[in-house]
Amino acid sequence: MEKLYSHQEEKIAENRSRDTLFERRENLQRHASYASERLQYDAIKNGQTDRLLSIFQKTPDGTPGVLSRNELRNSKNMFIAGITLFTRAAIEGGVPEETAYALSDGYIQTVEECTSKYSIEKLSEKAAMRFAEEVQKHGMRNYSRTIEAAIKYIHLHLHTSITLEETAEAAGISPGYLSRLFKKETGMFLVDYIQKERIEAACNMLTYSDYTAAQISEYLCFSTQSYFIKIFKKYTGTTPAKYKKYKFQDWK
Repeated sequence: MEKLYSHQEEKIAENRSRDTLFERRENLQRHASYASERLQYDAIKNGQTDRLLSIFQKTPDGTPGVLSRNELRNSKNMFIAGITLFTRAAIEGGVPEETAYALSDGYIQTVEECTSKYSIEKLSEKAAMRFAEEVQKHGMRNYSRTIEAAIKYIHLHLHTSITLEETAEAAGISPGYLSRLFKKETGMFLVDYIQKERIEAACNMLTYSDYTAAQISEYLCFSTQSYFIKIFKKYTGTTPAKYKKYKFQDWK
């Protein structure tokens, strides 16, 4: 029965694909090209906000896909598909995964509150710019391959315990040499950089997700919630609760 259902669903999808292609040909409509999607993807990955603004001003080279027969629902679905690409581009550009996914969740939740195609289009542009800005903030800044490897390891393990020894192993050098080289190239001690990145991730999770400070503290591997609050205040000048309150108002 399960196989039959799967086969039926597959046939329905194939038929709808053929119908959509036929309709586009009949109406002389062309799907937005892969090249135009790639332009946005590369601009975000490289943190090029000026290039993004230029792309927004260009006339689209095709029409959006058809993911729903309801026009507003279709715009929201296309927005969600776009956010998926933005997220991947940002991660490739050096944005920590947790930061990128928190942004993604926040924008997807927000698009559901939009009531017009125009508001969705503007939100999409705002999202693309924000992802590119995060790449500017987190990009590798011409670090050596060794330090790039160390930073990548840190970004991928913000939710687990990170030691100098494990980071050095990922970078392929000794702990002592990594400690000296990291300070030389980034201007920060490794432990301070890890703290800064965890607080950055916490800020984004507070802004774009429903996680509480206690949940974020545990997820980002702080020993206690009080220690998390102390370090959070050190880098932001305020508490997680106040930060969430003010950023939530800005986001809305």
